Amino acid sequence: MTPPTLNHYLLVSVLLFGTGVVGVVTRRNAIVIFMSIEIMLNAVNLAFASFSRYLGDGAGHAFVIFSIAVAAAEAAVGLALLIAIYRNRQTADIEDLDLLKG
Repeated sequence: MTPPTLNHYLLVSVLLFGTGVVGVVTRRNAIVIFMSIEIMLNAVNLAFASFSRYLGDGAGHAFVIFSIAVAAAEAAVGLALLIAIYRNRQTADIEDLDLLKG
């Protein structure tokens, strides 16, 4: 059995990113959209790490660590906002959220 190549990792990355895009476009629940965005971030991290290993450079791994830190901060702030909105509106449906309308 041959070891996986760069193409294999990029194919998995594209499939993950596509799954995330479909989740963001088709779903109305804010939590599912939030998880789909996280899937897309993980797909980009996989591509960064794959190219970094393929090129023998550590810069891609540094980008992955930075991206994971940003994703963790985004997850904390995003979940706090979702909880606050859910407590006020009793729903996580995106179409029912009109808080910013005048």
